Amino acid sequence: MPAMATPLMSARHAVSDLAQAMELCFEKGWADGLPVVPPTEPAVRAMLAAAGLEPDQQIAFITNRQVAVTAEKVAINAVMAGCRPAFMPVVVAAVEGIGDPRWAYHGPGTSTAGAAVLMIVNGPVARALDFNSGDNLFGPGWRANATVGRAVRLVMRNVIGSLPGTLDRGTLGHPGKLSYVIAENELDSPWTALHVERGFRAEQSTVTVMAAEAPHQFYNQLSSTAAGLLTTCCDDMRISGNVVGQPQYALVLAGEHMRTIAAEGWTKADIRKFVFEHTRNSVAHLKRTERLAGPVAPGDETTLRPLVASPEDILVVAAGGRAGAFSAYIPGWGSRKASEAVTTLIKDRRA
Repeated sequence: MPAMATPLMSARHAVSDLAQAMELCFEKGWADGLPVVPPTEPAVRAMLAAAGLEPDQQIAFITNRQVAVTAEKVAINAVMAGCRPAFMPVVVAAVEGIGDPRWAYHGPGTSTAGAAVLMIVNGPVARALDFNSGDNLFGPGWRANATVGRAVRLVMRNVIGSLPGTLDRGTLGHPGKLSYVIAENELDSPWTALHVERGFRAEQSTVTVMAAEAPHQFYNQLSSTAAGLLTTCCDDMRISGNVVGQPQYALVLAGEHMRTIAAEGWTKADIRKFVFEHTRNSVAHLKRTERLAGPVAPGDETTLRPLVASPEDILVVAAGGRAGAFSAYIPGWGSRKASEAVTTLIKDRRA
């Protein structure tokens, strides 16, 4: 039987007009604080068709919740978020990523630390669907970035049950929990793309999901060297986030900084190595600042502790506006290996 003939299993609600439909979504607790697009059956079916999925096909299984996330539920929430049907394969790939055991949904999905799902889109899809990788990165103005991230958060809320104050226990949260999506600027980047570094081909499209804090911006307009710029970054990073050992950091280098660093021939591997070596804290410092317990002991002044386990735990991404001496780093959620970034292939299942 053709996929489009498979019945949808979700409950129907009769409404008189668009305004009542939106108010119903608020009343039912399905909205994220903003109005949503009512998920009519034609709109949901258009999402499924664009991704080549049967309504009952399982996209992810969240072990700790014992929840199977089906294509129908993902499609409903993608419609509500305002996605175009063409965005649906990206949303599906991101949901697959947060369902991966390495991402470990229960931790970042429930922790008081308030992690969001940072999504980094790579490959031809990023350009074809106009995901922003440049000016106003992390900001508003791009439908693909805003709605894909919102769709994933609505899936977490409405399908998996990550409701603020119940399963989602974030003490503070941050605006990225509404939507937190960027693309890598592969056209201008002098470096190997993130998804290629993580084992995919350049012509493939992927989304990388990382449980993450908010972006921390740093500024350096004085230095004309790679080491100088990255020293400023490292000085910030060394005292930000959970500096006794987070699983990963993302380092987002915008246009001016990217060009300065690349002009000296530095690769992403060189950047990772420098940042890893220059963000270590002494055990003595961590004890004095109450990040580690106990009195300062002999040897603590010279015993250094890195932010992450290895240089490979620093994800370097070329993205942001061409002008302005600003870049950002993003601490990951939790302790080492509590949640790993996962890169998932964006599949075309329509064939």
